[in-house]
Amino acid sequence: MPVLYEEAVTAVDIDAAELAQRVAVLRRFKTLLSQQRDRFRSYLDLLDKQQNIIEAGSAEELLSYVELEEKIVADIFSIQKVIDPLEDMYYSISSRRVPADSQNDEVPSLKASLENLKSEAVVRSAQNKELLSKRMVELRTEITTLRNNPYVVSNKRSSYGAANNTSSLINLQG
Repeated sequence: MPVLYEEAVTAVDIDAAELAQRVAVLRRFKTLLSQQRDRFRSYLDLLDKQQNIIEAGSAEELLSYVELEEKIVADIFSIQKVIDPLEDMYYSISSRRVPADSQNDEVPSLKASLENLKSEAVVRSAQNKELLSKRMVELRTEITTLRNNPYVVSNKRSSYGAANNTSSLINLQG
């Protein structure tokens, strides 16, 4: 029995290489969480600006903001693809004996901050989507009104013009 106890103690003890690996995983995970938090903050700023553009009604500026939004969202998803496996590694390491590290306390606060930013981004994005839908309904109504206005110049032919597009000669001498 004493041999089994000694094996259990040595399994709990970690060597310098594993300690370095754990610290590296922890630092990388913390860095990625910080990057993701910064991306979400920039996304929220963009959503605020986009809301102002929707209300102002500038189509060209709105298009540029939508393109920028697509890039930021793609960046958020690409970072998340790296965070997910690293988070699994982090929690598998932390479920074992984790070295005492000041960075270890920062991870839960970073995750909480990131989750708050995610939920705020979802709310603001939904608000912008609703605002844009209302603006589109207003524009469609305006277009319909303009189409039905008889005083608006259009490409329609006059009702006094010839019914066919053929020319004719008139004999004036009799």
